[in-house]
Amino acid sequence: MANVVNYGDISPRTAAYVIKQLLTRAMPYMVLEKFGQTYPIPQNNTKTAKFRRYFLQGATGAAGSGSGNYFVPLALTPLLEGVTPAGNRLANADYTVQLNQYGDYVTITDVVMDTHEDPILSEATDIMAEQAGMTIETIRFNILKAGTNVFYANGGSRAAVNTPMVLSLQRQITSSILRQNGKMITQVVKSTPDYRTEPVEAAFIALGHPDIETDVRSMTGFIPTKQYGTTTPYENEIGAVERVRYLTSTIFAPFPDAGGAKGLMRSTSGTLADVYPILIIAKDAYGIVPLKGKDSITPMVVNPKPAPGDPLAQRGTVGWKAWQSAVILQDAFFVRAEVAATA
Repeated sequence: MANVVNYGDISPRTAAYVIKQLLTRAMPYMVLEKFGQTYPIPQNNTKTAKFRRYFLQGATGAAGSGSGNYFVPLALTPLLEGVTPAGNRLANADYTVQLNQYGDYVTITDVVMDTHEDPILSEATDIMAEQAGMTIETIRFNILKAGTNVFYANGGSRAAVNTPMVLSLQRQITSSILRQNGKMITQVVKSTPDYRTEPVEAAFIALGHPDIETDVRSMTGFIPTKQYGTTTPYENEIGAVERVRYLTSTIFAPFPDAGGAKGLMRSTSGTLADVYPILIIAKDAYGIVPLKGKDSITPMVVNPKPAPGDPLAQRGTVGWKAWQSAVILQDAFFVRAEVAATA
């Protein structure tokens, strides 16, 4: 018997259109969608995503890039005539993440659908799309901001932070990534419902809250997006400093009152500085299940119809559901800068 996908009361053809409409509306909120290593999950497949990294491991068992550093072991010993070298073997490390299902819906009455002058179904779909995009982005951010590779704007812990992002801190971070052979990002996932990538100019990417924008623009060497020339800016991008391009989103919220004495910095309570995480990432730093394609999100539209609990067909619903999670793949390539933001 063929598998049947249930989209509520809408046909698969209409569902495909609604999926595209949902994704089109959601895409502007999906900043993390662009830069992660992606693992599309087909329907009727699995609740577990597995990202695999290969590396060379010596014949004696000494690990190459699988034991915390990300260098390829070099073959620097000259070959001896007639003598077979010890050689290496290909090994791998798996990063497994368990997916969870998320979703929500709104109720629409038959009276509203019959009498309201606005296209309520379309409006409800747009609102659900915004909610889906912001929900999934927040889920990813909450996972990724817990990484262990941290640089503080000042002091040795979050509780001391009360100074903003500056060029010297950025250089410390990019140097740490480059020392581990972290590569700049040269391809990103396109901001469309289709699962496609596009080439971009090489750079590391910094993701932070809009409150940090003033401090980033004050950094020496800041280049605003309007001066990029032939380089096309991303949605929400404010500009670049040296090798780092900065994007902002309200999803990347601060830790309120988590820093030192606020001084001239922003503070929720007026006493301690709010601490803002800025995620600075290299290629293949983290993995996500993309919000792309026909299997990524399921729209559920139920028109008012007689049913148990609703015999007069007075209520219908518009909703969505999706499987999601994220995982840090290489801590050396994924840095969290913790800074304050000038008030």
